[in-house]
Amino acid sequence: MMESCKNCNENITGNFCFNCGQKTSVHRYSFIHFITHDLIRGIWDVDNGIIFTIKELFTRPGHSIREFINGRRARYFNFASLLVIILAVSHFIGEYSPVKLSDLMPESSKESMDVLGELTKEYPKITLILTIPLYSVFSFIWFRKSKLNLTEHIVLNSYKTATELIVGLIFTIISVVYTNETGLMIIYSFVAFFSLAYTFWYYKQFFSAYGYSKKSLIFRSLGAVISYMIFSMILGAVMSIITNGK
Repeated sequence: MMESCKNCNENITGNFCFNCGQKTSVHRYSFIHFITHDLIRGIWDVDNGIIFTIKELFTRPGHSIREFINGRRARYFNFASLLVIILAVSHFIGEYSPVKLSDLMPESSKESMDVLGELTKEYPKITLILTIPLYSVFSFIWFRKSKLNLTEHIVLNSYKTATELIVGLIFTIISVVYTNETGLMIIYSFVAFFSLAYTFWYYKQFFSAYGYSKKSLIFRSLGAVISYMIFSMILGAVMSIITNGK
């Protein structure tokens, strides 16, 4: 039976598309597929689409990752590999930076900072990775109409986090050559704002193909971001109470 390639729409009869080289069998994301194919194989199987993927993440993130999840995967760099590479490069460059994010916080803020906040400031990249399942739960709840399963939401939020890590890597590079704490505090404020604005833009663009009205897209995209922020504040307060006993 003649099938169409999900990456380039060419008619195919074999195991691979003769036009773009993508495999005929492109499975919908599931937990088993995520573990056996993407997480394990993806970490070791380095593709050649990293520059293209990064470009797409900064120019048309929602549209490109929707295409990836729906089957057009030949040109994209695997999200698991991308996260590992960015973290490794960030760690390497971070060794040469004399400034830590915790150093940029005023003493008054440090004293009043809750446990979750302290963890975020000390280990920003690790805690950013930990936000993936949390954001995935909220995007799953707010965009139920899309019919995406939770694992597919993890994939889309993994690429979102990869972009935020790239911006964080740029900040780390800047901190190596520019060590003025006041200036770095201003730059980091822009980085934090970018993260929230990018998440809103990313969701709005990604879910624009699932039948939501423009107003509903804006409302739900903001809802997912705000829900995560509120949950983080509540979680931080609870952790502070448990740790400090007050």
